[in-house]
Amino acid sequence: MSRIQARFAALKESGRAGLVTFITAGDPDLATGQALLDGLPAAGADIIELGMPFSDPMADGPAIQAASLRALKAGAGLASTLDMVRRFREKDQDTPIVLMGYYNPIYVMGTVMFCRIAAAVGVDGLIVVDLPPEEAEELTDSARAAGLDFIGLATPTTDADRLPAVLKTASGFLYYVSVAGVTGTASAEQDSIAIAVGRLRAASPLPVAVGFGIRTPEQAAAVGKVADAAVVGSAIVQCLAATLDDGRTLDAVFDLVRDLAAAVRKTDA
Repeated sequence: MSRIQARFAALKESGRAGLVTFITAGDPDLATGQALLDGLPAAGADIIELGMPFSDPMADGPAIQAASLRALKAGAGLASTLDMVRRFREKDQDTPIVLMGYYNPIYVMGTVMFCRIAAAVGVDGLIVVDLPPEEAEELTDSARAAGLDFIGLATPTTDADRLPAVLKTASGFLYYVSVAGVTGTASAEQDSIAIAVGRLRAASPLPVAVGFGIRTPEQAAAVGKVADAAVVGSAIVQCLAATLDDGRTLDAVFDLVRDLAAAVRKTDA
């Protein structure tokens, strides 16, 4: 059983939804980024999405775009991202880590080499937002051979004809992008999320995590009532950015994650 499977099984046994947190690797600098990554599980993150810094993050809104630029300016890249995971695994062998980002850096490294190194340092899964299922085979084959999950992305526009193509390459869990647009902009209606999650569960046994537009503990708790996990990214990155000048970045981010985790954990009631 993979770390991702084990975590969702444990969440199901506990009768609650999970909290998936996103940060960009190396934001705002390599040392702080490592400290953030290392501290997220204790703050309440059940699964961590670690963004691979990229110069053209087309699916992301202003907050995560700025995070990528800060990380790149600080010297972060794909190699340092993988090294961050290696360092994390020296202390934590249980929390799943999913690398999230864009295909170009992976392609440049080479899919086989990337997947082998990612698995070796302790990565559990991949979310590649600009790689459609029809073009994903060259990465999914390498990921599967290395034991990495390839997380499928479904959106409000993924209809019944399109969904089988998404599910064909998906493993680990399904990520439901709850709004049509970029990260951190709008929030979906709760009823529409519940309908979409029900449709995905009818089509696949994989757990469903819902992201995009979840900013507050209340929103995370509401999503946790209908999905297997709530994903929070832009709100965490915005919290980080707001504290860069006062030295409170770690405390502020961890306080927010604790609040989000506490809210999601109440969904079992």
